[in-house]
Amino acid sequence: MKIAMIGQKAIPSRTGGIEIHVEEISKRIVKKGIGINVYCRKGYCEQVHNGKYEGINICYTPFIKSKHLDAITHTLTATIHALFSGCDIFHYHALGPSTLAFLPRLFGRKVICTVHGLDWQRGKWKGFATKYLKFGEYATAKFSHKTINVSQNLVKYYKDKYGLDTQYIPNGVEEPETLNADIIKTKYGLSKNDYILFLARLVPEKGVHYLIEAYKKLKTQKKLVIAGGSSHSNEYEKELHDMAKGNNNIIFTGFVSGRELEELYSNAYIYVLPSDVEGLPISLLEAMSYGKACLVSDIPQNLEVIQKGKEDRYGFSFRSGNIGSLAKKLDYLLNNPVLLERMGIEVQNHVIKEYNWDKITDETLSIYRQVLDKKKNKYYHQLNKDKEAATLKI
Repeated sequence: MKIAMIGQKAIPSRTGGIEIHVEEISKRIVKKGIGINVYCRKGYCEQVHNGKYEGINICYTPFIKSKHLDAITHTLTATIHALFSGCDIFHYHALGPSTLAFLPRLFGRKVICTVHGLDWQRGKWKGFATKYLKFGEYATAKFSHKTINVSQNLVKYYKDKYGLDTQYIPNGVEEPETLNADIIKTKYGLSKNDYILFLARLVPEKGVHYLIEAYKKLKTQKKLVIAGGSSHSNEYEKELHDMAKGNNNIIFTGFVSGRELEELYSNAYIYVLPSDVEGLPISLLEAMSYGKACLVSDIPQNLEVIQKGKEDRYGFSFRSGNIGSLAKKLDYLLNNPVLLERMGIEVQNHVIKEYNWDKITDETLSIYRQVLDKKKNKYYHQLNKDKEAATLKI
């Protein structure tokens, strides 16, 4: 078995949830003795030595670097390379790359598509790009031998719209090490529990603008830390800086990784994710893995993580897009530190148990074997039919 991972920007990288997902399962797949090509775009991460990263074959193929052509041109060159590299399974990630999932099928290869979210809903895409991504959604349902969804909400969506039984395989986390405030104290003057944390890409659908407006309504000494870089959304990032102008307690860190990232999670008072659109947010899972109580918008994908039944058992929610609701709930939680501390251990245990990368990798490999076994069974079925026909002739 040889796998081609196509659709991510690059690994190792924290530019997005897809990159983290692909890296984590790929590292575990190669340890089981299975060959895997992960297709990457130069410039999105440091190039690895000799084209190898933790046993994974890192393949760089050409692409046109622009907002609209970047992903699709890279998907095309990656698919062609994988066809000539003898890959048995083509695993496409996200809607845009999945539009080309029909190509390996023309050559008798097996195709898996993982849907990380309905990308056509994201604010940065307009016009033709939105229509193309909707076609990508159709492609994940019609061109793949098996469709994987990262949230139960997406599973329901595909069942309702396409009558398709898809496989639920979520994102995951590892149990982290909690760190003292060292780098973040030196760089930003941050200490344990003295800041509210938002950590994600600075794009409109993440709702950072709601958080800034809600924060400005609060009477608190706690700072607001906004960590993350833009993704084809520099204009939106500038708007956020303009909104925060004059308030020295609102800190923009830019993109963070490594120890600095770990320190930000470790020492936050609370993590807030006010998004309008999500697949299954890895940043939310990561914050919970550090034992942090989280406040999230009440979109289904967020509630799926923090709720047990209809109760906010593993976190707290507010009405999506409602600045007043966000400010009110945040004010309540800022004044109830004991409540957040009590919740922390339960939150951490829950997320590490339910969203485990080892389990997720095993479930993904099970899908690979299922689609390959179908191919094998089809071959033997045809072989037996040919033998029966030959016997009848005799």
